[in-house]
Amino acid sequence: MTDVKVVDASALAALLFAEPEAETIAERLEGARLVAPSLLDFELANVCLTKMRRQPSQREALRTAFRLADRLRVETVAIDHAASLDLAETTGLTAYDASYLWLARALSAELVTLDRKLMAAVT
Repeated sequence: MTDVKVVDASALAALLFAEPEAETIAERLEGARLVAPSLLDFELANVCLTKMRRQPSQREALRTAFRLADRLRVETVAIDHAASLDLAETTGLTAYDASYLWLARALSAELVTLDRKLMAAVT
């Protein structure tokens, strides 16, 4: 049986944009079925946009890297927004980050993130 892992935008951005943590993230995700809330695509697009604004000379390379996200085969799913809001309120996370935590809990799955605050809420 394949492990299910919930993966957030920080972890996937590390892979897509060859950030220093990319190898560690790749090892953690290898062979797993990847799942994320449906907001993932918006968050990845925003990461790419931020990088393009900071590094305009890298615009085309960044857009090319962004388009590779489809190859990662992350299944995006709807979440319970009311429950996620409650979780955000009790943990101090943003509603966005709480959606990843909610999904990981709902699926009893590992959450793969580079976000320290989100990771702290997992434990």
